[in-house]
Amino acid sequence: MLQSNSFSGQPVFSQIVGLINKASFNHLVKEHDADRYCKRCGAWEHFICMLYSIMNNCTSLREVTQGIAAYGDKLNHLGVTYTPPRSTFSEANARRSEAFFGAVYGKLYRHYRDTLADSPLENELLKRIFIIDSTTISLFKAIMKCVGRRPLNGKSKGGIKVHALLNAYEEVPQLIHFTDAATHDHTFLAKLDLKPHQIALFDRGYVDYKQYAKWTKDKTYFVTRLKDNAVYEQLEEIDIPDDIPDNYIKDQKIQVKYKDAEGVERLLVLRRVVYYDKDKDRIFQFLTNIMEMTAEQIGLLYKMRWKIEMLFKQLKQNFPLKYFLGDNENAIKIQIWCTLIANLLFTIIQKSIKKKISFSNLVSFARQHLFSYHKLTDLIENIEKDWRKKYAQKTVEVLVLFDG
Repeated sequence: MLQSNSFSGQPVFSQIVGLINKASFNHLVKEHDADRYCKRCGAWEHFICMLYSIMNNCTSLREVTQGIAAYGDKLNHLGVTYTPPRSTFSEANARRSEAFFGAVYGKLYRHYRDTLADSPLENELLKRIFIIDSTTISLFKAIMKCVGRRPLNGKSKGGIKVHALLNAYEEVPQLIHFTDAATHDHTFLAKLDLKPHQIALFDRGYVDYKQYAKWTKDKTYFVTRLKDNAVYEQLEEIDIPDDIPDNYIKDQKIQVKYKDAEGVERLLVLRRVVYYDKDKDRIFQFLTNIMEMTAEQIGLLYKMRWKIEMLFKQLKQNFPLKYFLGDNENAIKIQIWCTLIANLLFTIIQKSIKKKISFSNLVSFARQHLFSYHKLTDLIENIEKDWRKKYAQKTVEVLVLFDG
């Protein structure tokens, strides 16, 4: 009988969690005093429960705690000696600071950063490009302020906005910031620490001329879109070379007004590139402080924003944040941080697998075999080959049985 060589001494869930250095985790626990208010449910047990709930698509506290208790014997080697009851787990979500889980994400990102590159090439331009965007997650009650009109029934829902900074060379965000959904996007720009000659890409929701002026002074570049109702003065028409596609219909130097920190009105010179999308019959107005590149290069830079949109789509498709394990702001942020950590861990695994597999298939496959004792990478790479061998062997056995 055909034997599989992909068996492991640890279940798939433990192999995924094994990417996290326990000593580094414990160091963060001490640094953030993460066990100060939650002594019964330690930070490690809390973290394991949260990852289990996300990877297993749990929708309630009871489902998490009972599931962990049922699989407790398979988690002993992870150091999980205590499975918290529902009330203790709920209390930990409310009291343990979400900043601790943010620190865990940051530590993991820095440790695995060299393996997260999207391109095998040493592309120095990509390393200098940073994509900025946000996604809004609707909440079941008015925990954080949301935008829009108050419903007729008087019951309003909340919303949390997740701002992300993604390096174009990588596949996971390096900086995350939370605000309520009603907060304007441009407030996130002030929290960035971009260096000279780096390039920021973002949509027109982040308009902030004062920040643009600071970046221009520091030789930090950006590409965004100009609002349709923006007020500006044309200074110069820039010739578009013949080898540039006809879609680029205008290239100009313009001047906009803004107020500095003291409230004094200032002028800022920027560049406006107009692009016509023939397929969608739409006009795009790009705004930038990059003067050396061609109009086509500016358009191609902005097009790279799709990468962060794909990241948000990946998160929402594979780890849908529709059910939260707490009705307070801290618990909601903890769940989002742990979702980002799960996304990071699966991205690391995807990079280590030789066989090409989509992110969604990887997550789905791991979820189905979460507590199977198979080596995850071998199982994905060899499952079809092993099945064909087994099928071929059974076919031979049937032929021998009925032979002549």
